[in-house]
Amino acid sequence: MTDKPDKKYGEEIAKELNNICEECKKEDESVSQNLILTSYKLCSSCRVSKTIFPI
Repeated sequence: MTDKPDKKYGEEIAKELNNICEECKKEDESVSQNLILTSYKLCSSCRVSKTIFPI
């Protein structure tokens, strides 16, 4: 067996968990936590603003 499929999959996961918010483009620790909880890459402040003003 080769390690290429597992290595490629691991690199994709690492790229997703880069802690950069999709809205404000700032790096925050809460981005990966919100990604796991809600499947959106948003920081805490953007998540609150999207909850209050959903448009």
